[in-house]
Amino acid sequence: MAIHSTPRFAAVDWGTSSFRAWLVDAAGRVLAERRSAQGMTAARETGFREILDSHLAAMQAPEGLGVVICGMAGARQGWVEAGYLDCPAPLDDLAACAIRVAHPARDIRILPGVAQRDADHPDVIRGEETQLLGVAHGKDAQTVVMPGTHSKWVRLEGSTLASFSTHMTGEIFQALTNATLLKHAVEGAQGRRDHTAFRAGVAETFAAPAGWSSRLFEVRGRQLLFGADADAARDRISGILIGAEIAAGLAQGTGGSPVRILASGRLADLYIEAFDLLGIAFAVEDADRAVLAGLTLAAGRIWP
Repeated sequence: MAIHSTPRFAAVDWGTSSFRAWLVDAAGRVLAERRSAQGMTAARETGFREILDSHLAAMQAPEGLGVVICGMAGARQGWVEAGYLDCPAPLDDLAACAIRVAHPARDIRILPGVAQRDADHPDVIRGEETQLLGVAHGKDAQTVVMPGTHSKWVRLEGSTLASFSTHMTGEIFQALTNATLLKHAVEGAQGRRDHTAFRAGVAETFAAPAGWSSRLFEVRGRQLLFGADADAARDRISGILIGAEIAAGLAQGTGGSPVRILASGRLADLYIEAFDLLGIAFAVEDADRAVLAGLTLAAGRIWP
């Protein structure tokens, strides 16, 4: 891809299973972009530096261009451990605490995660803190939900990450549909959305979240006894898990302000549908734009 402006830095969001990189100019414009499935898991085999260098070369990144990275490249099992800021964590401190990675030709910095060192509710966040940096505006307290394999419910106080909780919604969904009796319930699913089944799962579990495991077994019973199809089963499982997550997240309180849903694509659609069904006030922001905004802010502080 031809570049008609001078890159100021490269930004990288390095997840467990995904890799995203952008070249960004001094005005914040994206000049080039790369995406792949070369997340941390693949990089541990292939090599973090090799993967990064290949994508920078493909984007024609100038030699010596600085790179700011968030996500699992900074995990203990990643490229270089970037550690954690302690909660409550001022998000503006992320750049100052970035770890420098040895590289013969580039200044590479990995942003830290955030740790909640509460003996009763210990938790960690890595990657999402950079998205939050990109959307933390004003001084008001607010609740942000970040759907994913490990969904995060975050309490922001201005630009400070005050507290958060992690919900293994996406991972539980994958485990249930791949490694339990419910895998038989979803066999043959065609990917057709069954909104009725999804909404029923959300509503029933939100109303009585303690019964979520029983609602899951009923998915198979509904199929065996009443002929529910695989797409309906898949969407009901999704609804049950999301309904339980929302009930748990809201139990922490929202302070009366709308919940901000920070998500993209299908995940955003699912949570919008669930919140709308439950009559919960919300606003939506794009997760891809948020992480790039956060990386851009961090880069501007590292290389002013």
